[in-house]
Amino acid sequence: MSLRNDWTIAEIESLFNLPFNDLLFRAQTAHRANFNPNEVQVSTLLSIKTGACPEDCKYCPQSGHYHTDVERERLLEVEKVVAEARRAKEVGATRFCMGAAWKNPKEKDMPYVMTMVKEVKALGLETCMTLGMLTADQALSLKTAGLDYYNHNLDTSPEFYGQIITTRTYQDRLNTLSHVRDAGMKICSGGIVGLGEDKRDRAGLLQQLANLEVHPESVPINMLVKVKGTPLENVDDLDPIEFVRTIAVARILMPQSHVRLSAGREKMSEEMQALCFFAGANSIFYGDKLLTTKNPEANTDLQLFAKLGINTEQYHGADDETTEAVLSAQIAMENAPVNYYEVR
Repeated sequence: MSLRNDWTIAEIESLFNLPFNDLLFRAQTAHRANFNPNEVQVSTLLSIKTGACPEDCKYCPQSGHYHTDVERERLLEVEKVVAEARRAKEVGATRFCMGAAWKNPKEKDMPYVMTMVKEVKALGLETCMTLGMLTADQALSLKTAGLDYYNHNLDTSPEFYGQIITTRTYQDRLNTLSHVRDAGMKICSGGIVGLGEDKRDRAGLLQQLANLEVHPESVPINMLVKVKGTPLENVDDLDPIEFVRTIAVARILMPQSHVRLSAGREKMSEEMQALCFFAGANSIFYGDKLLTTKNPEANTDLQLFAKLGINTEQYHGADDETTEAVLSAQIAMENAPVNYYEVR
């Protein structure tokens, strides 16, 4: 199956409109052509700087524009970040993602985040960061420090974007992705569904991602987690089948990308998650929090993986200790509680 970067909205909408079984068959066919269908890549996410973000993203409890229960915290010390990364490795994560509630990192912050990257990388983990917008020079600095992935979501379609965020433009986001790619890092970029958008907006989001010159290596698809105090706290829920369709279409459009079943899993049934894996999702976050919102505990994920016959994908750069930790966690899941990783 050849990769395409010229999808039209009409083509993508026609995929969304396929009979459900036909859509999942096409997605599963694309998935099996490029991945082991019974492996899922596992990451862990830590908030290294929480709250008081100057952006006005209507879904985000960390925005300083809204009154939520999220308290402002300063940038974590490097030693604490490394300790959390070590714990993540112990429960089987192969990638450690660090997120800061910034519009963009200031130059005074760069030496600290670069040191975090170097020390987490030294543990034998893949590294990922999401720090807001980047300049070309900042992207190069992170690449030099050893950063593997940079996360910067497009969130939604260009047409719906202005109803969700006004403090940065869609082009700002695309520019950051361009800087990341030019620096030689891998891209993690996806979006959020359930914001009140329509199907055409979901198609528009996926079109933007699939028509990048190089597809993102990782595509997180988030289900909105409604948080009290944000403007979207009372938006209507997205139908679960429509969410699975979004996963399937993402898999068809970007057949060689890891499609991450991301935020919102805490509210998803095992059956819904199983459908998402069948539709082509092959990446998740471990841990009971994603920055500030709930996520299933690692032990719960391992039990679901056991039911489905799913194994965790190994990081090819991992050492023997990492591989042994993953296998030990899988073997022990029925015999003892997993000391799961908790993001503070």
